[in-house]
Amino acid sequence: QVQLVESGGGLVQAGGSLRLDCVGSTFSLTNFAVGWVRQPPGSDREGVACFGPGDAGTGTVFMDSVKGRFTISRDSQKNTLYLQMNNLKSEDTAVYYCATDFALSCSTLAQFGFRGQGTKVTVSS
Repeated sequence: QVQLVESGGGLVQAGGSLRLDCVGSTFSLTNFAVGWVRQPPGSDREGVACFGPGDAGTGTVFMDSVKGRFTISRDSQKNTLYLQMNNLKSEDTAVYYCATDFALSCSTLAQFGFRGQGTKVTVSS
């Protein structure tokens, strides 16, 4: 059974850091576009950052509001995707999902249909 399992969320004060992990099972995260989306309370899903299958090194952070604070990375041997979040702000409060569409492009990241159960991040001001 294909699964994406996220972990690492929690409650943190503004200015703090968290690292989210996403472990994939039964398929390689490097074969498809896989990324992070988030859904703030009462709002639509937002595409945060993504790795395309051909990307080497670092992936792409799409959200202007988190550029310079969030970094996406992956460990192909562990089949794990990471989201390092620094200098967190109250507006980063959301449920964060690891997501894929088993496609080769990150262009529709916010609409990726296959997601894990999500991990909640709450930033207190």
